[in-house]
Amino acid sequence: MPSRWLPLSLTLAVALAVGACTADAPTSGGSAAGAVSTQPTVSSDDAPRLSVEVVSSSFEHPWDLGFLPDGSILVTERSGDIKRLESIEPGAPVWHVQATLEDLGARGEGGLMGLLIDPAFEETRRFLTCQVHLEATRPADVRVVSWVLAEDGKSARRAKELLTGLPVAQSGRHSGCRMALDATGALLVGTGDTAVASIPQDRTSLGGKVLRVSMDTGEGLPDNPFASSSDPNERRVLSYGHRNIQGIALDGQSRIITAEHGPSFDDEVNVIKAGANYGWDPSRGGESTAYDESVPMTDRKRFPDAVPALWTSGDMTEAICAVEVLKGPIWKDHEGTLVVTALKGAKLLFLRPGADGAIESVAVPMATDGEFERLRAARLGPDGALYVTTSNGGADKILRITPAG
Repeated sequence: MPSRWLPLSLTLAVALAVGACTADAPTSGGSAAGAVSTQPTVSSDDAPRLSVEVVSSSFEHPWDLGFLPDGSILVTERSGDIKRLESIEPGAPVWHVQATLEDLGARGEGGLMGLLIDPAFEETRRFLTCQVHLEATRPADVRVVSWVLAEDGKSARRAKELLTGLPVAQSGRHSGCRMALDATGALLVGTGDTAVASIPQDRTSLGGKVLRVSMDTGEGLPDNPFASSSDPNERRVLSYGHRNIQGIALDGQSRIITAEHGPSFDDEVNVIKAGANYGWDPSRGGESTAYDESVPMTDRKRFPDAVPALWTSGDMTEAICAVEVLKGPIWKDHEGTLVVTALKGAKLLFLRPGADGAIESVAVPMATDGEFERLRAARLGPDGALYVTTSNGGADKILRITPAG
């Protein structure tokens, strides 16, 4: 059996063992309450059979990737290197991009992280990175930096510190930080809470948030939900109450979709709504300064208006990471499916939405189930294929994934 479709209501631990059946909705952490309003049905269609091709094995912890108009691929490595893969052809040369990164701190989960290519790259040659900034050898903050790539692709000039002051832990824990553009061209930045109890619910902090800012100035936009605030950070906030956002993308309805790490339960995939609280509060309403990870991921008792997750992993975690949406003719009936990478789970999860946007079923294709170990970034390429990076720490790969047959 090449792959399997699973009912959403199963915890993945059970689902992987038994294939497909029915079970009670997960109850751990309380966050699953309201995550699924109806019992999803098991698809009678085959899950996608995938063809996986190794494009390159020349990376170390590649965190993100982006496609350039000339057919090459920029790649960020967490340790602090920008590389350029000359083409999507297997065995293509990989070049180091000379860039000023002496202030970058790579520790724990932090380092050189998210990457975004300017849609107007042919005119601007601009790309953005999300990275940990050091001052006097200590992590000071996480920053979004704007770069200009040289015409020959061999070096990049640091043009601007677009957004500064994203909180950072000295250990690098919960650093975020993935970027995307929304349907209006605004820059979206998903951030982590740095394991500080007060941060997720504090709208004047940039941690544990989805930020929505100008790609040119880094300032909050006038149609943001808290645009009238006197605090410039709050003006940048689109949503709050998040733990550690690792993935962000737009689906076919231009909904903002995020993937987020849970503690020891309830990894979440969320649909982001402007001004909404997503219910993570390890301070227990400000009662404790300790980072209490036993609280629900989406605490709807403390925050009745908190937005329930689109999908959760239930009473275990996969350490989900990037999220991408399948688009284009090669994916046929699977167009619109959400693909989520998993680090600990070492797999791809295919989450298929129904007509109402709710997730109907979850598939784990066998071709990527443990075969390549930890999977991190996922981006659709200009050829329609899905490109995924491994994150195992040595000879890491870029994989080109297409439907088989």
